[in-house]
Amino acid sequence: MKLKITLLALLIAGALFYSCKTKAPTDSRLGNATREDKNGWIYIHLAGSPSDIGYQHGYLVAKEIDTMIKVLQYYLPPSSGKDWAFYRGAAQRFIWKKIDKEYQDEIKGIVDGLQAKGFKYDTLDIAAMNAYYELPGYYVPMLMEKAKPGSGDNRAPGNCSAFIATGSYTKDHKIVIAHNNWTDYIVGERWNVIADIKPAKGNEFLMDTGPGFIHSGDDFLITKSGILITETTITQFKGYDTTKTPEFVRARRAAQYSNSIDDAVKIMTTDNNGGYANDWLIGDTKTNEVAKLELGLRDFKLWRSKDTAFIGTNFASDPKLIKEETTFDVNDKTTSPNARKKRMEQLVHVQYKGKLDDSTGKTIEGDHFDALNNKSAYDRCVIDGHVDQDPLGCKEFHEGPFFPMGAVQGKVTTAALASKMQFWAHMGHPGGDDFLAAPFLKAHPEYAKSQGKYLRDMKAYPWTLFTANQ
Repeated sequence: MKLKITLLALLIAGALFYSCKTKAPTDSRLGNATREDKNGWIYIHLAGSPSDIGYQHGYLVAKEIDTMIKVLQYYLPPSSGKDWAFYRGAAQRFIWKKIDKEYQDEIKGIVDGLQAKGFKYDTLDIAAMNAYYELPGYYVPMLMEKAKPGSGDNRAPGNCSAFIATGSYTKDHKIVIAHNNWTDYIVGERWNVIADIKPAKGNEFLMDTGPGFIHSGDDFLITKSGILITETTITQFKGYDTTKTPEFVRARRAAQYSNSIDDAVKIMTTDNNGGYANDWLIGDTKTNEVAKLELGLRDFKLWRSKDTAFIGTNFASDPKLIKEETTFDVNDKTTSPNARKKRMEQLVHVQYKGKLDDSTGKTIEGDHFDALNNKSAYDRCVIDGHVDQDPLGCKEFHEGPFFPMGAVQGKVTTAALASKMQFWAHMGHPGGDDFLAAPFLKAHPEYAKSQGKYLRDMKAYPWTLFTANQ
């Protein structure tokens, strides 16, 4: 009798096991992944192996990834002179083989997720998209320079206004970090993903990003290890090495595997290809230290302190790097980087010194005071940039009058918030202004052909607090 009962129990258990396996959903790789649309943002929680993280990302954000690729296919030919086939070719020739195996697996997972939703993209599409900033802004100008010296000038993107502060500069003497993303509206209005990624290896991290990107791209992130990272680009930078590791791979490594400022610096400087050359602002909440890593291709310099505030508005500081790797005029006060630098110094180093926190950080990232002309304005010179309203455009970023570009969103956090894996994020101009596509294109029809199909309204939403694992 006992034997019969045991056999019956085993048969029942086996039947239940078989039933669970056969009834498992086709998208079981989703695990506990989630998506929530909130105040203009798409919040996604992803966890597991590289392949599963990718699948979750591709599946949950499939429609937006599809749109982003279509935008780039449409926009890159007029803006860079190269079509999507060219960028896929670059990804195949030298990008893919320099991507770490785990990130190749993640990209393959994104493709699987997209295909599960009926979209027919492949790994080269996703790799080319992840290299969006470095290929048009650094690789293409390098090719132009080889063909005709000087023709690649002013092509490196001019993105972002940021600061990181600690010690006597902040209200609680702990780290505060803030950033707004400057970019072309046609892309930036879609830079609206908050990704909480909990990988099988390395640290969990929370970042803003674009759909389908395995890295932040505009770069604002916090990690479970207490590392905070942001950046602003170096204006008019020239240099790129196709034999070295892409910037987006190194940036993702730094997010996932840095446990100290030294770790982040080592990761970013090792096998550096010069792509997306930045001033990286890095903080470690465990030590209350902050740093600025100015990273070119051949040159880099590191500053660090437990009592300072570092700012970034697309200017370089190291005379050697400026001379050898840029064409930027540090003495031209009329440029956007220099005008914003002056205003950021006024706010961070003087007006709000000792008062910096998440509230004043929001105020700074939405500031509209033009320090060049000493007045409130909506132009290239303000921290919350509005090049679309500037009759001079932004020549140092290769952008003509009223070019539809500027600040597209903002983020702020503090050591206290970061300890809970939280940061504030604002979709749209951090100062609260809407960009409306139809009136803009009517007033500036010169941009209709190159942008009209995908340029859309960019509404300003409220500041919203995001938390990992929410």
